[in-house]
Amino acid sequence: MEIVNKYFTGLSDKKCIQLGKLQELYSEWNSKINVISRKDIDHLYERHVLHSLSIAKIIGFKDGTNILDIGTGGGFPGIPLAIMFPSVEFLLVDSVGKKIKVVNEIKNALGLSNVKAVQKRAENVNESFDFVISRAVTNLPDFIKMAAYKYSKKGFNEIPNGIIYLKGGDFEDELKNLRKKHKVYNIEDFFDEEFFQTKKIVHIF
Repeated sequence: MEIVNKYFTGLSDKKCIQLGKLQELYSEWNSKINVISRKDIDHLYERHVLHSLSIAKIIGFKDGTNILDIGTGGGFPGIPLAIMFPSVEFLLVDSVGKKIKVVNEIKNALGLSNVKAVQKRAENVNESFDFVISRAVTNLPDFIKMAAYKYSKKGFNEIPNGIIYLKGGDFEDELKNLRKKHKVYNIEDFFDEEFFQTKKIVHIF
């Protein structure tokens, strides 16, 4: 938790308690159902929790915002963001049932009433959201096709409704062919750790 407190000061006791439980919960469930790589579980707060929370550095979601997390895996970035924004509604979807089982167990253990997690392919989600979030489930052009009609145009947050995508490495070629407006944020501008040097947030709107 120290690494989270380093960058997010003044968190409520409830948020600190919920975030603080993540290591134990994920370690326990990961030993039964592998949703996080073995080498990453010891770096959970840096590589998964803080990485997810980098989105909170570009937007403070307003109460009543609704968000779709596509390909959530073990619940990232959705679970940490749901803790950070308890008055925002999150739908977490993944096509792999055992991953959604873990997400539901963890959300129940944390008492996250603002999270719904279902086993479903993204193309079968027919609702509309303010934002679609994800963590590098595929290349950007394919993801945009998957998510483009799942967010409404009218928004009330400080940045336009759209896709917020966590991505690493070199993806300049993917950006060149984007026909939609987009803005890229370097996560290393927010966090000092070496892990974030090649990590970016792409906002597509």
